[in-house]
Amino acid sequence: MTIIKSKKASIRIWATNPDHHLFNNNGTYWIHYTAFPTPVTKQRVRKSLKTHNIEVARERRDSLLAKLFFESKEVAA
Repeated sequence: MTIIKSKKASIRIWATNPDHHLFNNNGTYWIHYTAFPTPVTKQRVRKSLKTHNIEVARERRDSLLAKLFFESKEVAA
C-alpha cells in the first residue's frame, strides 16, 4: 500500500486492488470515498462514473481523485 498525503487529502493506493473506490451497481460503475470537509465532520461521497467498462471507470476514478487531491479546496462532487 502506498499513501500519498497533502494538507487537503490522503489517498491510499493498493497495488493488489486496482478497483479500490469503485463499485458496480447494476452494470454501471460508481466511485465512493469519504471526504473530511472540516476537521470534525466527514462526508461519504458516491458518484456515478457513467460507464459499463472497468478500464474507463478506472481512468475516470483516477482523474476525479487527482482533481480532488491536487486542485480542489472542497469535496469533488
